Amino acid sequence: MTEFYELLSADEQAAMEAAGHRRQWKRGAVIYREASRSESVIILKVGRVKVSSDTASGTEVVLAVRGPGALLGEFSAVDGGPMSATVTALEPVTALAVPTPEFERYLLGHARVSMLLMREVIRRVRDADRKRIEFGAYDTTGRVAARLVELAERFGEQTDEGLRISLPLSQDELAGWTGSSREAVTKALRTLREEGWIQTGRLHVIVHDLAALRDRAQ
Repeated sequence: MTEFYELLSADEQAAMEAAGHRRQWKRGAVIYREASRSESVIILKVGRVKVSSDTASGTEVVLAVRGPGALLGEFSAVDGGPMSATVTALEPVTALAVPTPEFERYLLGHARVSMLLMREVIRRVRDADRKRIEFGAYDTTGRVAARLVELAERFGEQTDEGLRISLPLSQDELAGWTGSSREAVTKALRTLREEGWIQTGRLHVIVHDLAALRDRAQ
């Protein structure tokens, strides 16, 4: 999947860089906090983050994992509302931070980028709708398979063993991403291992049969 920043031309990227400044966060640092006010839009350059929300009972629900090129905080920048989710660094992050007023001026001067932003917002809404359907239609193993397919396609690295997903995402976080219990996710991963489709290790998964995972995720 091509991320937002990668869709910009060289001139559009240069103008965006001129409007912002570089920032860094350590692993585990909160970049945005749910319900807070955003003062800038973030474009990830290095590192990955999780986007999450807490339920009334205090359970964390993981909504997405974003990587280099992704745009963060755009909803609040556009409508002026509070952040709808918390964004936390899964690993050391370097990003371009563009103050909200500068981002607004940038969009007014770059009509094509405004259209790309609209498409990005629509894509994320469609993705959220698709995941809601998954929660009602798929079992836990299907939902885990779907998330592994997403991670493999976006972040997988081809190795002699297979497609390696190196991501510091715990089973608790994977459970929060699939709307399941940790025990159910553990059982689902065991099932996928027994099928020979994946191999799991500390903070990594190796996918041996991506096509089989796609089929199981449907």
